[in-house]
Amino acid sequence: MIKNTFCILNGIGERIERRLWKNGILTWEDFLSTSELPFINKEQKISYDSYLKTASVELKKDNAEYFAKTIKRREHWRLYDIFKDKTICLDIETNGYMPNSGGYITIVGLYDGANYKSFIKGINLTCEEIKKALSGYKYLITFYGAVFDIPYIQKTISNIDFNLLHFDLCLSAKRIGLKGGLKRLEKEFGILRDEPVKDMDGYDAVRLWEYARQGSKEALELLLLYNREDTVNLFKLAEIIYLQLRKLTGIEEYL
Repeated sequence: MIKNTFCILNGIGERIERRLWKNGILTWEDFLSTSELPFINKEQKISYDSYLKTASVELKKDNAEYFAKTIKRREHWRLYDIFKDKTICLDIETNGYMPNSGGYITIVGLYDGANYKSFIKGINLTCEEIKKALSGYKYLITFYGAVFDIPYIQKTISNIDFNLLHFDLCLSAKRIGLKGGLKRLEKEFGILRDEPVKDMDGYDAVRLWEYARQGSKEALELLLLYNREDTVNLFKLAEIIYLQLRKLTGIEEYL
């Protein structure tokens, strides 16, 4: 999708992007090979050409950090298909309080499409371990992570920078008219949870942590299963939301 995208250029919105597609300018290569466009002045065209040439080079290098810095986060979804095999899903559990009120992270879950890893407070939840686990990945998927998970991590676990492309499924879902939290969207699209945690919510996660903190291994195992489902299901939902966002752009009408 990113090679069909022009609304990443300063001054071009989705309306002009569709106009470009309608005029047969479907890819960056098409744009660069067209010397003049009647609805884009010459100075802008030169500037846009320069950006797209650089972007093409950086894309061939798989330089996700370049795009994370130069493209607004709301458009990061457009690179999902490019970096899908270098993607990590992230979800956290907390003790129910915000960082400035005694809050802390109890579990960090990571899933890359094949393997789930958990980091537990008091066992292996450290800055070094999280940074090590994130290294090598270029693309991040969360649910409301831009507002909650990532700021919470940065306030409670120091020295972790997220220089990744970020597909926030909660914010993206709203763009296509989907409402509700992760559990509601899972049900809407038939994404199933493991039976023991299918009806659990965030309050249950806080309660389980309290039992685990008091020594209950069963509670900790159930909390980890809950977090695993939260994290693993992000990948399934990302595929659905990505395809709907792509359809919403109107690009399929011209391909």
